[in-house]
Amino acid sequence: MYIGIGIAAFIVLVLILMAVKVVTEYERGVVFRLGRLVGAKGPGIFFIIPFVDRMVKVDLRVVTMDVPSQEVITRDNVTVRVNAVVYFRVVDPEASVVKVIDHIRATSQISQTTLRNVLGQSELDELLTKREKLNLMLQKIIDEHTDPWGVKVSVVEIKEVELAEEMKRSMAAQAEAERERRAKIIHAEGELQASEKLAQAAHIIGREPAAIQLRYLQTLTEIAAEKNSTILFPLPIEIFKAFGFTITRDDDKKKLK
Repeated sequence: MYIGIGIAAFIVLVLILMAVKVVTEYERGVVFRLGRLVGAKGPGIFFIIPFVDRMVKVDLRVVTMDVPSQEVITRDNVTVRVNAVVYFRVVDPEASVVKVIDHIRATSQISQTTLRNVLGQSELDELLTKREKLNLMLQKIIDEHTDPWGVKVSVVEIKEVELAEEMKRSMAAQAEAERERRAKIIHAEGELQASEKLAQAAHIIGREPAAIQLRYLQTLTEIAAEKNSTILFPLPIEIFKAFGFTITRDDDKKKLK
């Protein structure tokens, strides 16, 4: 008799343990009763009917998933390898269990496919310089695909773009040529500005003859400051004419003879 009571008590205890379910704050328990969806329970403690109800736990925390490197041919026919990271979480526990077998694997597969499709429609320069735009485009497309599964994709980030060595050398040569082009343009602009200023100075000196004499004197002062033993300083003929001197060239003398 005591053995039967003990067995009955043990069975009751087992049934109670099977009926009591506890899920944490970041989990939900999706309950099925004889195959039909009852709903999501939790967080905390709740009861189910043993052998009649079945519970599936769903984690609601954000999942960080690495997308494996994908080989992509860009729109300008450059082959690159690109990997990314996707942040997503379950917002509808019932849909994540009923609508898809494995929502994490499904999200991974759709992320890989979308990564190849979107980047394949972009040029290499866009892939290298417009990461933010491509990240938003990837996030929107992946989220649209996973929304029926109760999965919300919050962030997609392209992590690394791997280029072939030949392409790296070509890009380095292109960058060097671009730097040389900019340097030549800057130098040409400087020469143009300098020539404009010299033309303005010549115009002013042409209007004021005394200005050229002052410039000669300034040049003489600068040369005298150096440690030179001999100074050759050209003087315009007009200076001698001012003192009454007449300068005749040898060729003119020969003609007069």
